[in-house]
Amino acid sequence: MKKFIKYIVPSAVAVLSMGMTSCAGDLDVSPIDPNTTTSGENLGDNLLNKCYANMAVAGQGGANGDCDIDGLDGGTTGFVRQLFNAQSLTTDEAVCAWGDAGISNLNFGTCDASHPMLAGLYYRLYAGIDYCNQYLSAYGGQDEEKTAEARFLRAYYYSVLMDGWGNVPFTTTISTEKPHQIMRADLYKWVISELRDVEGKLSAPTSAPKENESGYGRANKYTDQLLLSRIYLNAKVYAGVEKYDSAAYYAQEVITKSPYKLHKTAKTSNWTAYQELFMGDNGQNGATEESLLSLPQDGISTTSWGTTMLLMAGSIDKNVHIKDANTTGVNLVITPWAGNRMKKDLVEKWFPKDDAPETGAYAMPAAAGDDRAIFDSEGRKLENTATTQFTDGYATGKFNNFYTDGTSGHATDLPDADFFLFRIAEAYLNYAEATARANNGSPTPRGIEYLNELRARAHAAQKTSYTLNDICDEWAREFYFEGYRRTTLIRFNRFAGNVNYNWAWKGGVLNGTNIDKHYNLFAIPEQDRNANSNLEQNPGY
Repeated sequence: MKKFIKYIVPSAVAVLSMGMTSCAGDLDVSPIDPNTTTSGENLGDNLLNKCYANMAVAGQGGANGDCDIDGLDGGTTGFVRQLFNAQSLTTDEAVCAWGDAGISNLNFGTCDASHPMLAGLYYRLYAGIDYCNQYLSAYGGQDEEKTAEARFLRAYYYSVLMDGWGNVPFTTTISTEKPHQIMRADLYKWVISELRDVEGKLSAPTSAPKENESGYGRANKYTDQLLLSRIYLNAKVYAGVEKYDSAAYYAQEVITKSPYKLHKTAKTSNWTAYQELFMGDNGQNGATEESLLSLPQDGISTTSWGTTMLLMAGSIDKNVHIKDANTTGVNLVITPWAGNRMKKDLVEKWFPKDDAPETGAYAMPAAAGDDRAIFDSEGRKLENTATTQFTDGYATGKFNNFYTDGTSGHATDLPDADFFLFRIAEAYLNYAEATARANNGSPTPRGIEYLNELRARAHAAQKTSYTLNDICDEWAREFYFEGYRRTTLIRFNRFAGNVNYNWAWKGGVLNGTNIDKHYNLFAIPEQDRNANSNLEQNPGY
């Protein structure tokens, strides 16, 4: 898939980019002529490729090229970067030291309709929808499986919009007319219907592919089922209906019938199996057995500042020790960015008494009794008193560019680590939570078994019982910095409103304070409302 992303026909995408206005939410894109060919290349495959690459790179030139979205730069619209900002900085997971416009509002969880980075994510999602609509319009009748992939990706993009913004512009065609707004509950029904319809049309691999093997970095039947499980788990938030049985059903389908499984056996003794999920050679070290959809990165051929580079460089400075006591952060990327670090509240998921030892990230898992506790406290403060100081808060080395043999990646300034957008570990947590909710808050025996499998993989102590709050904490331990937390907290009624679950800098207060309930939805970007009179703003903004 790294090669699949690299060789996109520029002319195929140029047609899209020239037609896309700075308000990508308007979905104003010129269609591609399916009869056009360039140098014998297959424009259809390249356009489908672009439907995927929209999440992995900012534009045709990679990290040093132009952004596909007019009027915004690649950093502002990088999919994984802005997913992290929206899901982690607004919650109990992370705080950022940078002074970019809008960062303080993300740290506080209080963003408005003019927020530049949330607008960047919004437009990036609509760019993906544009590409999918283009593909389906021009090539949708040529190959059933590829058509199903484009429909899955479009449904995924809409699911992220539904999660963040609720009532959003909606269209499935290429049109010069401004799209109308769909209500969140109706969008929920449409997304479910799309995913159910393409489920049997997508490929059903019998083994989990590694990078550069057929199927790697592409959605399949089991990716679709995991997304169905996710959306059903959140159905009460999205549509006011409880679909926990359906969430559990699809999670169980993925766990028991797909070729994917938890990555439990490390390739070498130098790293844990959990660490191998986030390393420079995670496409080849065996960890892909857990990834149902990966966003490939390569330090030379498939580069981005806003994918694993952000998660890696943005979370360390030159003093972070990840591999051992002597190898510091400067060995992972040429310039550590020293921006995002852990909020105290995340550290307390492992050390509730605030007694984490002063040690490097390489030694913290042993101290925590949990392989997932990959953070560095040396020379740092637990408290996040000064948001603009990187050492106020523990640094995490969860993502790194080492290979399992101890060498580093292809380049010295950009990473090879792929981003695993869908991991099967989610199915384990989905099942445990869904069955507990359907059982009046008490986890089922199988749900407890699945939670303990995640803990066993991390060499954490087994538990005989869990509360729903315990499950919420397990989500944080397993998926921190991977783009899940805000959605999780809203589902647990722990985000906005009079919930009395607070964290550092929530609401702009050091010790945290309740924020108004309207923050459970982001504001529709003001520039999109100015361009489209069909759109109404979410309440409270």
